[in-house]
Amino acid sequence: MNETFADRLEKVRRRITDACEQAGRPADSVKLLAVSKTRPPEAVREAVECGLTLFGENRVQEAQNKIPLCPDHLEWHLIGHLQSNKAKVAVKFFKMIHSIDSLHLLEAVESHAATTLPILLQVNVSGEAAKFGMKPEEVAGVIDAANQMRHVEVHGLMTIPPFSPDPEKTREHFSNLRKLRDRLQDETGTPLPELSMGMSHDLEVAIEEGSTWVRIGTDLFGSRN
Repeated sequence: MNETFADRLEKVRRRITDACEQAGRPADSVKLLAVSKTRPPEAVREAVECGLTLFGENRVQEAQNKIPLCPDHLEWHLIGHLQSNKAKVAVKFFKMIHSIDSLHLLEAVESHAATTLPILLQVNVSGEAAKFGMKPEEVAGVIDAANQMRHVEVHGLMTIPPFSPDPEKTREHFSNLRKLRDRLQDETGTPLPELSMGMSHDLEVAIEEGSTWVRIGTDLFGSRN
Protein backbone atom coordinates (compact mmCIF):
# COMPACT_ATOMS: atom_id res chain seq x y z
CA MET A 1 0.00 0.00 0.00
CA ASN A 2 1.38 3.40 -0.98
CA GLU A 3 1.99 5.85 1.84
CA THR A 4 -0.03 9.05 1.47
CA PHE A 5 1.06 12.57 2.28
CA ALA A 6 -1.28 12.47 5.28
CA ASP A 7 0.50 9.31 6.54
CA ARG A 8 3.92 10.95 6.24
CA LEU A 9 2.69 14.14 7.91
CA GLU A 10 1.27 12.19 10.82
CA LYS A 11 4.65 10.45 11.32
CA VAL A 12 6.55 13.76 11.26
CA ARG A 13 4.11 15.37 13.70
CA ARG A 14 4.43 12.37 16.01
CA ARG A 15 8.23 12.67 15.91
CA ILE A 16 8.00 16.37 16.76
CA THR A 17 5.58 15.72 19.64
CA ASP A 18 7.73 12.88 21.03
CA ALA A 19 10.91 14.97 20.79
CA CYS A 20 9.23 17.88 22.58
CA GLU A 21 8.04 15.52 25.30
CA GLN A 22 11.55 14.11 25.66
CA ALA A 23 12.94 17.64 25.98
CA GLY A 24 10.25 18.75 28.43
CA ARG A 25 8.88 21.31 25.99
CA PRO A 26 5.29 21.98 24.86
CA ALA A 27 4.57 20.51 21.43
CA ASP A 28 3.47 23.87 20.07
CA SER A 29 6.90 25.39 20.80
CA VAL A 30 8.15 23.90 17.50
CA LYS A 31 6.79 24.99 14.13
CA LEU A 32 6.86 22.68 11.11
CA LEU A 33 8.06 24.30 7.89
CA ALA A 34 7.24 22.11 4.88
CA VAL A 35 10.14 22.44 2.43
CA SER A 36 8.51 22.49 -0.98
CA LYS A 37 11.58 23.27 -3.11
CA THR A 38 11.52 21.46 -6.48
CA ARG A 39 7.96 20.28 -5.75
CA PRO A 40 5.14 21.33 -8.10
CA PRO A 41 2.11 23.38 -6.99
CA GLU A 42 0.04 20.16 -6.97
CA ALA A 43 2.24 18.78 -4.18
CA VAL A 44 1.80 22.00 -2.21
CA ARG A 45 -1.98 21.81 -2.65
CA GLU A 46 -2.00 18.23 -1.34
CA ALA A 47 -0.07 19.41 1.72
CA VAL A 48 -2.54 22.26 2.20
CA GLU A 49 -5.45 19.81 2.09
CA CYS A 50 -3.78 18.06 5.04
CA GLY A 51 -3.73 21.30 7.00
CA LEU A 52 -0.28 22.78 6.34
CA THR A 53 0.11 26.50 5.71
CA LEU A 54 3.84 27.17 6.32
CA PHE A 55 6.16 26.44 3.38
CA GLY A 56 9.87 26.92 2.78
CA GLU A 57 11.55 27.55 -0.56
CA ASN A 58 15.25 27.63 -1.45
CA ARG A 59 15.31 29.73 -4.61
CA VAL A 60 13.65 33.04 -5.26
CA GLN A 61 13.04 32.39 -8.94
CA GLU A 62 11.38 29.03 -8.37
CA ALA A 63 9.19 30.51 -5.64
CA GLN A 64 8.27 33.50 -7.80
CA ASN A 65 6.86 31.13 -10.42
CA LYS A 66 5.25 28.68 -7.99
CA ILE A 67 3.63 30.85 -5.31
CA PRO A 68 1.03 32.48 -7.63
CA LEU A 69 -0.15 28.96 -8.58
CA CYS A 70 -0.71 27.93 -4.95
CA PRO A 71 -3.52 28.82 -2.52
CA ASP A 72 -3.19 32.43 -1.50
CA HIS A 73 -3.53 32.05 2.28
CA LEU A 74 -0.14 30.34 2.70
CA GLU A 75 2.89 31.74 4.46
CA TRP A 76 6.18 31.41 2.57
CA HIS A 77 9.65 31.43 4.08
CA LEU A 78 12.96 31.67 2.22
CA ILE A 79 15.43 29.16 3.62
CA GLY A 80 18.03 29.05 0.84
CA HIS A 81 20.90 31.39 0.02
CA LEU A 82 19.71 34.82 -1.10
CA GLN A 83 21.74 36.92 -3.52
CA SER A 84 21.45 40.65 -2.84
CA ASN A 85 20.28 41.29 -6.42
CA LYS A 86 17.22 39.10 -5.69
CA ALA A 87 16.30 40.93 -2.49
CA LYS A 88 13.75 43.16 -4.22
CA VAL A 89 11.75 40.13 -5.39
CA ALA A 90 12.26 38.17 -2.16
CA VAL A 91 10.64 40.80 0.06
CA LYS A 92 7.46 40.63 -2.06
CA PHE A 93 6.98 36.87 -1.79
CA PHE A 94 8.32 35.83 1.62
CA LYS A 95 6.91 36.45 5.09
CA MET A 96 10.22 35.54 6.71
CA ILE A 97 13.79 35.07 5.49
CA HIS A 98 15.83 32.47 7.41
CA SER A 99 19.09 32.95 5.52
CA ILE A 100 20.50 36.47 5.98
CA ASP A 101 24.22 35.74 5.99
CA SER A 102 25.92 39.16 5.78
CA LEU A 103 25.49 42.82 6.65
CA HIS A 104 25.51 43.62 2.92
CA LEU A 105 22.54 41.30 2.32
CA LEU A 106 20.72 42.70 5.34
CA GLU A 107 21.11 46.22 3.94
CA ALA A 108 19.81 45.08 0.53
CA VAL A 109 16.71 43.53 2.10
CA GLU A 110 16.11 46.63 4.25
CA SER A 111 16.34 48.88 1.20
CA HIS A 112 13.53 47.00 -0.58
CA ALA A 113 11.21 46.05 2.30
CA ALA A 114 8.07 48.16 2.54
CA THR A 115 6.76 46.68 5.79
CA THR A 116 8.21 44.91 8.84
CA LEU A 117 10.03 41.76 7.74
CA PRO A 118 11.13 39.15 10.30
CA ILE A 119 14.52 37.65 9.50
CA LEU A 120 16.87 35.04 10.91
CA LEU A 121 20.64 35.35 10.68
CA GLN A 122 22.33 32.29 9.19
CA VAL A 123 25.42 31.33 11.17
CA ASN A 124 28.12 28.93 10.04
CA VAL A 125 28.73 27.40 13.46
CA SER A 126 30.72 24.48 12.02
CA GLY A 127 33.25 26.67 10.18
CA GLU A 128 32.76 24.53 7.05
CA ALA A 129 34.20 26.38 4.05
CA ALA A 130 31.42 25.18 1.72
CA LYS A 131 28.58 26.44 3.94
CA PHE A 132 26.91 29.84 3.75
CA GLY A 133 26.53 31.80 6.94
CA MET A 134 28.36 34.44 8.92
CA LYS A 135 31.01 33.65 11.49
CA PRO A 136 29.74 33.56 15.09
CA GLU A 137 31.85 36.58 16.00
CA GLU A 138 30.19 38.67 13.26
CA VAL A 139 26.61 38.22 14.41
CA ALA A 140 26.45 40.77 17.24
CA GLY A 141 27.46 43.59 14.91
CA VAL A 142 24.80 42.61 12.37
CA ILE A 143 22.13 42.52 15.09
CA ASP A 144 23.17 46.00 16.25
CA ALA A 145 22.96 47.25 12.65
CA ALA A 146 19.52 45.66 12.17
CA ASN A 147 18.29 47.35 15.34
CA GLN A 148 18.93 50.71 13.66
CA MET A 149 16.94 49.75 10.58
CA ARG A 150 13.30 50.49 9.94
CA HIS A 151 11.88 47.32 8.40
CA VAL A 152 14.03 44.26 9.11
CA GLU A 153 13.64 42.63 12.51
CA VAL A 154 16.04 39.93 13.70
CA HIS A 155 13.97 37.22 15.37
CA GLY A 156 16.71 34.63 15.84
CA LEU A 157 19.34 32.44 14.20
CA MET A 158 19.51 29.63 11.66
CA THR A 159 22.16 27.04 10.83
CA ILE A 160 22.75 24.08 8.52
CA PRO A 161 25.27 21.69 10.08
CA PRO A 162 27.51 19.37 8.04
CA PHE A 163 25.45 16.38 6.91
CA SER A 164 25.98 13.20 8.88
CA PRO A 165 23.90 10.02 8.70
CA ASP A 166 24.28 9.91 12.50
CA PRO A 167 22.02 12.67 13.93
CA GLU A 168 24.07 12.74 17.15
CA LYS A 169 26.97 14.21 15.15
CA THR A 170 24.85 17.32 14.55
CA ARG A 171 24.07 17.88 18.23
CA GLU A 172 27.22 19.90 18.91
CA HIS A 173 26.37 22.37 16.11
CA PHE A 174 22.78 22.85 17.30
CA SER A 175 23.95 23.26 20.87
CA ASN A 176 26.54 25.83 19.80
CA LEU A 177 23.90 27.86 17.94
CA ARG A 178 21.65 27.88 21.01
CA LYS A 179 24.52 28.96 23.27
CA LEU A 180 25.46 31.70 20.80
CA ARG A 181 21.82 32.88 20.73
CA ASP A 182 21.70 32.99 24.53
CA ARG A 183 24.92 34.99 24.70
CA LEU A 184 23.81 37.41 21.98
CA GLN A 185 20.52 38.10 23.76
CA ASP A 186 22.51 39.18 26.81
CA GLU A 187 25.11 41.15 24.85
CA THR A 188 22.77 43.01 22.49
CA GLY A 189 19.62 43.22 24.62
CA THR A 190 17.69 41.88 21.61
CA PRO A 191 15.11 39.10 22.10
CA LEU A 192 15.99 36.22 19.76
CA PRO A 193 13.23 33.65 20.33
CA GLU A 194 13.63 31.70 17.09
CA LEU A 195 16.13 28.95 16.23
CA SER A 196 15.69 27.45 12.77
CA MET A 197 17.55 24.14 12.84
CA GLY A 198 16.82 20.51 12.13
CA MET A 199 15.67 18.63 9.04
CA SER A 200 14.16 15.26 8.23
CA HIS A 201 17.02 13.12 9.56
CA ASP A 202 17.94 15.09 12.70
CA LEU A 203 14.82 16.93 13.88
CA GLU A 204 14.77 15.14 17.26
CA VAL A 205 18.28 16.28 18.18
CA ALA A 206 17.52 19.82 16.98
CA ILE A 207 14.38 20.00 19.13
CA GLU A 208 16.25 18.67 22.16
CA GLU A 209 18.75 21.49 21.62
CA GLY A 210 16.10 24.21 21.38
CA SER A 211 14.92 24.45 17.77
CA THR A 212 11.70 26.39 17.19
CA TRP A 213 11.52 25.78 13.40
CA VAL A 214 12.21 22.39 11.79
CA ARG A 215 12.55 22.43 8.00
CA ILE A 216 11.16 19.16 6.63
CA GLY A 217 11.17 18.20 2.96
CA THR A 218 11.99 14.55 2.23
CA ASP A 219 10.01 13.01 5.08
CA LEU A 220 6.89 14.89 3.97
CA PHE A 221 7.11 14.94 0.18
CA GLY A 222 9.24 11.81 -0.35
CA SER A 223 12.65 11.53 -1.98
CA ARG A 224 13.33 13.86 -4.87
CA ASN A 225 13.87 12.24 -8.25
